[in-house]
Amino acid sequence: MAEHFGVSVQTIRKDMNEMSDLGLVRRVHGGIRCPSANDNLSFTNRELLHFAAKENIALQVAKALPANTSVFLGIGTTPKQVAQALIDHVGLTVVTNNINVALILSRNPEIQVHLAGGLVRSSDEDTVGEESTAFYRRFNIQYGIFGVGGISHHGRLLDFYPEEAHLNRAIIEHSQYCWLVADQHKYQRYAPVVSGQLYEINRLFTDVAPAELVTLCHQHQVDIIQDSTIEFT
Repeated sequence: MAEHFGVSVQTIRKDMNEMSDLGLVRRVHGGIRCPSANDNLSFTNRELLHFAAKENIALQVAKALPANTSVFLGIGTTPKQVAQALIDHVGLTVVTNNINVALILSRNPEIQVHLAGGLVRSSDEDTVGEESTAFYRRFNIQYGIFGVGGISHHGRLLDFYPEEAHLNRAIIEHSQYCWLVADQHKYQRYAPVVSGQLYEINRLFTDVAPAELVTLCHQHQVDIIQDSTIEFT
């Protein structure tokens, strides 16, 4: 690359370090590679990916969620967009470990926000750990709204780290209704930790559901909301 662009090796290394920080490339021993679909980028970089799809998903959640209810909002960039869409919702009680969600919704004095303590992950802008999970388990919530790292072709809900899976398990187990927010790119995306199963979900909010995912949802009696329409099983 130094020869091709006619610059020094030090310049190339500096440029590659900056591109790596932005999530545009991945540093490996002796070189770089393009990030794969299975790489979990930083929160800032993930927020830019498929932004319009996430925004549309959030609007559909806001339309479906009743006023004067309690909500879990999990980690990730799509729940952040859900928080943006809920900023004017009436009478919400929100429990979250997503720092962005807490900051957004705390601007409305009519929304009560409970933020879980724990280890702060600067790259993900959230709190995790046993303290966060135990905090979740103290609540009995009406609507659990969360995202995942991926959805397998068997209907497994996947996350990248055990701490994330523990939090999603707590949401599933302590919510009357579970709503999964995931754009189409999450289907068949690999992540190593199983946090749940599709049949534990009541509704899937997405932008476009691949045919295989629609079939899975029908098999597990999961309602799908996509592109401003709802398909009930």
